[in-house]
Amino acid sequence: MTKLWGGRFQKATDHLVDDFHSSISFDQRLYRYDILGSMAHARMLAKQGIIAPEEAQAIIKGLEEILADIEAGRVEFSVAAEDIHMNIEQLLTERIGPVGKKLHTARSRNDQVALDVRMYLKDEINAIIALLRQLQETLLELAEKHLDTVMPGYTHLQRAQPITLAHHLMAYVQMFGRDVDRLQDCRRRTDVLPLGAGALAGTTFPIDPAYVAEQLGFAAVAENSLDAVSDRDFAVEFTAAAALIMVHLSRFCEEIILWSSAEFAFVELDDAYSTGSSMMPQKKNPDVAELTRGKAGRVFGDLMTLLTMLKGLPLAYNKDMQEDKEALFDAVDTVKKCLRVFTPMVASLKVRPENMAGAARGGFTNATDLADYLVKKGVPFREAHEQVGRLVYYCLSKGKSLEELSLEEFKQFAPVVEEDVYRAIDIGQCVAARRVLGGPAPEAVRQAILRARERLEN
Repeated sequence: MTKLWGGRFQKATDHLVDDFHSSISFDQRLYRYDILGSMAHARMLAKQGIIAPEEAQAIIKGLEEILADIEAGRVEFSVAAEDIHMNIEQLLTERIGPVGKKLHTARSRNDQVALDVRMYLKDEINAIIALLRQLQETLLELAEKHLDTVMPGYTHLQRAQPITLAHHLMAYVQMFGRDVDRLQDCRRRTDVLPLGAGALAGTTFPIDPAYVAEQLGFAAVAENSLDAVSDRDFAVEFTAAAALIMVHLSRFCEEIILWSSAEFAFVELDDAYSTGSSMMPQKKNPDVAELTRGKAGRVFGDLMTLLTMLKGLPLAYNKDMQEDKEALFDAVDTVKKCLRVFTPMVASLKVRPENMAGAARGGFTNATDLADYLVKKGVPFREAHEQVGRLVYYCLSKGKSLEELSLEEFKQFAPVVEEDVYRAIDIGQCVAARRVLGGPAPEAVRQAILRARERLEN
């Protein structure tokens, strides 16, 4: 097959080079964006008098037919044609003749691929934002059902203070909200038209990039042709945001894995989101959560691939940049796949409130509240801390909880304690008293849910 760029060459490339050089195996997913971008480019060429209107019409009609054939599965792409851009151009020329060769006037594959990737990524960002908002909505619905479900909060994976399941879930609503913010910010920088930059130095033809940007829905046009074709920072930025999404999913999965174990028994996973053992018939494994946790590493690797690919490249375009797509596509696919299975898994969780409450009552999660009680009685905090620490040690030696101590036992270590101490260290009261902004009290969490819903609606 004659290469579309082969005029300067007197010898065919080796077949191993053709295979090594080709990207059609993965960049074919850009076909729709490549065709839409080419149609907009053809209209602009006609508008500017660079090609005749009837030539543009023939090109656009041919591209529309190719798009329909690809989507109907009637097109087999060629490795010899290297990439999606040259495959489509070759198909076009075969269908409409020499006029198809005029489509590439005033552009290069360098600005063409940058255009396709930006168009693709804008759509994928929108899709992932929609999935994140769906997950947030699922968490809000679950939180509303568990405003009064008391559970232990942890530091160092040790029981620390009592909170509610709703409060815990709302922490992830906040995290995923910031993930949405990052994607929206990334989309703004992705929403810049590079077409018109040519190979690196623009073109001598009187093109109208603003007209192309308007057709394709871009908010801005690249202001430097070198930058337009040589950087992929928008792809790096997206992949970094995707990596953080996976961090948040992975942390949540780790908790679900722990909570569904017999040692915690806080939740039970639905059968539809669990698997069994090939050997042990009693097993119910949290494989969906474990796989999501594991797939975080893929996206971290995708980010490192992009950073490493870019770090040593001189301006402008270099063939190394072909390596951006597989990493970017994998990050997109992995995040979407994980969100699509994670959200219904969480929605179907069976919560065990009695086990959560039992755990909150154990482990002296109300010790801080006892210290606060003493401070309110006039004891300096450091002294209160020491007195409560001694009380906890005493409880451990006697096999008791703080609530089970008599008033006389309390007074041995904290003389200011009165009968009202039992209300102060009641687990439910410990939670309800934390009414500050961002706290676990049901009324505070209810307000947090309302604010989160308002943000989702905007």
